[in-house]
Parts: sequence; structure tokens; C-alpha cells
Amino acid sequence: MKRVFAIALGILTAIGGFVDIGDLITNALVGSRFGMSLAWVVVVGVLGICVFAEMCGRVAAVSGRATFDLIRERLGPRVGLTNLVASMLVTFLTLAAEIGGVALALELATSVNRFLWMPVAGAAVWVVLWRVKFAVLENAFGLAGLSLVAFAVAVWALGPDWGSLAQGALDPTVPANESHPVYLYYAIALFGAAMTPYEVFFFSSGGVEEKWSPKDLGTMRANVFIGFPLGGLLSLAIAACTTLVFLPRGITVDTLGQTGLPVVLALGKIGLAFLLLGFFAATFGAACETGLSVGYSIAQYLGWQWGKYVEPLRASRFHTVLLMSCIGGVALLLTTVDPVMLTEYSVVFSAVALPLTYFPILVVANDRTYMGEHANGRLANGLGVVYLVLVVLASVAAIPLMLVTKAGQ
Repeated sequence: MKRVFAIALGILTAIGGFVDIGDLITNALVGSRFGMSLAWVVVVGVLGICVFAEMCGRVAAVSGRATFDLIRERLGPRVGLTNLVASMLVTFLTLAAEIGGVALALELATSVNRFLWMPVAGAAVWVVLWRVKFAVLENAFGLAGLSLVAFAVAVWALGPDWGSLAQGALDPTVPANESHPVYLYYAIALFGAAMTPYEVFFFSSGGVEEKWSPKDLGTMRANVFIGFPLGGLLSLAIAACTTLVFLPRGITVDTLGQTGLPVVLALGKIGLAFLLLGFFAATFGAACETGLSVGYSIAQYLGWQWGKYVEPLRASRFHTVLLMSCIGGVALLLTTVDPVMLTEYSVVFSAVALPLTYFPILVVANDRTYMGEHANGRLANGLGVVYLVLVVLASVAAIPLMLVTKAGQ
């Protein structure tokens, strides 16, 4: 049982990164418009986040310090500040969207308007971040989020033509009614969602919270290579469900309720129960993850005491940042901005920030002053350089494609 809970951090990180409110709807939308023709992007994104999360986890385990802390020390305060500003803008927008996602999930369960749930959701996130221990947080929401496996069960229950699904994934083509720029726009959006900057900072800081050491490298890698691929499989299952139900009917998914409809059609009330639990756990877990990431990064850059492994009074500035972030997220939502659209924009903007995040990580993971014999080898560096090229290309293309396609319209 200890081994099961040992990978809970990876599960929580993966669910927060791959299956948050934006990804729930983006993957469903992509399936309803493009079928499985963008499945390759999820696979590429999963491998990329595994490469850099493993580096961040190794840095935390070997040095006992979070990656962002070392980036500021290794590359200087100016580079650290640039990294901080770019990642925090994206992470704050994502935090607001996740709180909105919790409200949407509660609206589905209760039929009470989401705007009434938003302050409640924001307050609940803050209370959990303030009072709940890190181990309880990762175990409870990480494992509850596995309820989203209902999407995979629903794919099987819908009785698909497996050959047709596989062909759509393995031989991707742009549908006749879609343009190449729109296809590329959603490819970059899915890639940015898979490699969102806060994931690696949260994972690294979580390793420090868990007090990882070099002897825990096996546990860290289990977190990476089980948790993140699991998130990717859930994303593919969501896209497959909407491919089967909506694509033949020419219906585009744009709400959380539509995202879950294939599961309800396939599994009935039992599926609905698992779905609602999964929606709540995934969005609430992602809200906690992004909220902590805001606090971690700011506190580590400024040299404050941080983390849930210390008493709140000893890390008062860290907890003040968490409180103000939750208040700011709710305030943004109460302007009536659409939380789904907010997340979709944050995902695209995250693609712009990717080079600022991953180049410093590659530098730190190669520094033998911190890493000694555990510095990157040839395979890690080779994959790291390949993905740096990909993230630079995505960063350059993201905004022009968003403008040309009017955000995928």
C-alpha cells in the first residue's frame, strides 16, 4: 500500500496538468472536431513533460532544494525574475480557471448557479491549502481523480470500431471541414497544456515537501513514468469518447456537461456518479496545485520560508500569497469571464512561456556543483535539446496562430 501512495504526487500532478477544466473541454472539443487525429500531440507532450519532470525531481532529490530556487541562484536574479513573471501570469490565470472549474462541477451536481459557487470554491481551496497536510492533499485528490477512468470504461462500453480509432490516431489527417492553421492551433494548445510550466515547479517543490533524497530516485521516477502517462491516457480517453458520440453528428463540444455526456450515455447513473466525483477531484486538485505553485515560486525567488511541511506561522508570507491568489482568482471570475475560455487562453500563453521555463531546468540539471554524479546523461540531454527546439517553435507560433484563427474558431 505504501508503494501505491508513493506515486500519488505524480498522479496529482498528472491530473492537474492533463485533466483540469481546460483539458477536460479542450480534449473533448478536439475529439468532436478532429477525431483522434491530434492524439500524437498528447503522446509527444507526455514524453516531454516526463523528460523535464524527471530532471526536476532528480534535482530536488539530490540537492534537497526546489528547482526554481536553484534557477535563481545559478542563473541570477534577472533570469529568475523573467522566469517568475512569465510563469506566474500563466499560473494565476490557470488558478482562476480551476476555481471556476470547481464551481462548474458543483453546478452540474446541484443545479445551483456557478457564480454562487465561485466564492465557496475559492474559500475551500484556500482552507485546504492552509490546513490540510501535503500527504493528505496528494493522496485524497490524486486518487479520487482516478474516477475519471470512467471515460476509458465508456469508450469500451460504446463498442467502437477499434481499427477506425487506431487509424485516426496513427494516420492523422486534417478533416475536410477544418483548416490547417486551426489544426496547428489546437496542436500547440494540447502541447502547451501537457507541458504547462507550473507542473514541473509543483513536482519539484512537492519532492522537497516529501523530503526526497538520492535514495528516493526510484520513487520519483515511478511518480513520473506512471503518473504522467496515466494523465495522458485519460486525455486520450476523453477525446475518444467525444469522437465516437459527437464527431459523426457534427456537434462541437464547448461545455463541461457535454464533455461528460458520452459517459452518461454509456454507463448510466453509475457513470454519472463517477464522473461528478472525477470532475470535482480533478478541478479541485488542479486548483490546489496551481495555488501552491504560485506560492512556491514567489517564496523561493524571494528567499522566504515556504511549504506545508512547516507551521503556517513560520511561513506566513507564503500562506499570505496563497490567500491573495485565491481571492484574486475569485475576483477575476466574478467579472463573468468564462472559466473555460480563460483556461484555453492560459494554455496558449503557457506555450509562449515554455522556453523560459525549460532552458533553465536543463542548465541546472547539468550543473555538477548541485548534481554531482546525478547530473544529466546523454539521453536526458539529447531529449532535452529536442524538446527545447519544439517548445521554441511552439512559443513562436502560438500567438500568430491564435490571432489568425481567432482562437480556433
